[in-house]
Amino acid sequence: MKQSELFTKTKKEYAKGETSTNAKLLIKAGYIDKLMAGVYTFLPLGLKVLNKVENIIRDEMNAIGCQEILMPVIQPKENWVTTNRWTDMSDILFKLEGVRGSEFALGPTHEEIVTPLVKQFVFSYKDLPFAVYQIQSKFRNEARAKSGLLRGREFRMKDVYSFHADEKDLEDFYERMSKSYEKVWQRLSLDNITYKIFASGGSFSKYSHEYQTICDSGEDEIYLCEKCRLGINNEIIFDQDSCPKCGNKKLIKKNGIEVGNIFQLKTKYSKSFNLVYQDKKGDNNLVQMGCYGIGPSRIVGALVEVFHDNKGILWPDAVAPFQYHLINLSKSNSVEKQAEYIYQRLLSKGEEVLFDDRDNVSFGEKLKDADLIGVPCRLVISDKTDGRIEVKKRNEKYAKLAGIDDWLSIN
Repeated sequence: MKQSELFTKTKKEYAKGETSTNAKLLIKAGYIDKLMAGVYTFLPLGLKVLNKVENIIRDEMNAIGCQEILMPVIQPKENWVTTNRWTDMSDILFKLEGVRGSEFALGPTHEEIVTPLVKQFVFSYKDLPFAVYQIQSKFRNEARAKSGLLRGREFRMKDVYSFHADEKDLEDFYERMSKSYEKVWQRLSLDNITYKIFASGGSFSKYSHEYQTICDSGEDEIYLCEKCRLGINNEIIFDQDSCPKCGNKKLIKKNGIEVGNIFQLKTKYSKSFNLVYQDKKGDNNLVQMGCYGIGPSRIVGALVEVFHDNKGILWPDAVAPFQYHLINLSKSNSVEKQAEYIYQRLLSKGEEVLFDDRDNVSFGEKLKDADLIGVPCRLVISDKTDGRIEVKKRNEKYAKLAGIDDWLSIN
């Protein structure tokens, strides 16, 4: 894409009122725009990053047999009354009134929708197990929307719901999902700093698990066992003051950003909606359920919190909006032709390129914008490169010069 055609622009200053690193850099670099507290527009660059994050998650969910659906955002009050959460979750529910006094909620989660949906298709043990998922916007009336994309009132969520004939099958799938999540973190370059954390199981089970990315700016307090790469959330540290796996009591206190969670719901929602199946003996049994969430928009924010320097963002290759940022620092016709040649050659090879062809900004501004935007590899061509190309990785200090055709032939 030619940067002169990009309708958005970088900003010279950080947005007023933003204190989190992710919001400051993403707004300044032109990835997102703040509409109001906790609500952001994803601009072209930001949407490219978000889509890449979501597609990585989608790949891994498909790989373990989950089937993608898309459920409504507007949900009837009756379903929430059935589970008692119309009042129990009243503090975060966005409630709407429709015609003739009908009431609705904007979905913060979808157990109340997916359970009666599945009830239409499950009758026998032969219909189990299976799992469905969606990637969708969710809405929660946060009292203190803060930290940019880390805690919003509208946010993106991948939620999987699994359905099983017995607890053993639920536990087996739970472990498969845990391994799938590890692949997601690896592909996002977060695997070395993301830990599986024991957390409260609420009314579902003794424990659930969170996935916390270690970051000084994270709002969650966790205690880590470096030996087992497991941890405990602060909310249950007094119930479990040692590593649940090896018993290690020398736990390290850290801050983290929750990027995912997994729960064994068991029969909590199947009981509310009478979701049953008939076993081989002809007896009716409640279906066992699990739910598994990842926050794609929160991950975008977490990536910026983790991968940045004093100049801007350092995107991992897998989610960067472009792989190359080509910058022309000359006004001569010959150099402009060379820049266009490089751009077209890279496009013909299927590479993603942001070409800074702007003629209304200074050379210094172009280089500052490149550091701010954070594309993994910067390509500079100028009068000084003399028929060569200057190649610099965003996370490296020094650039290298290479012949244009030589470099293009191996990249």
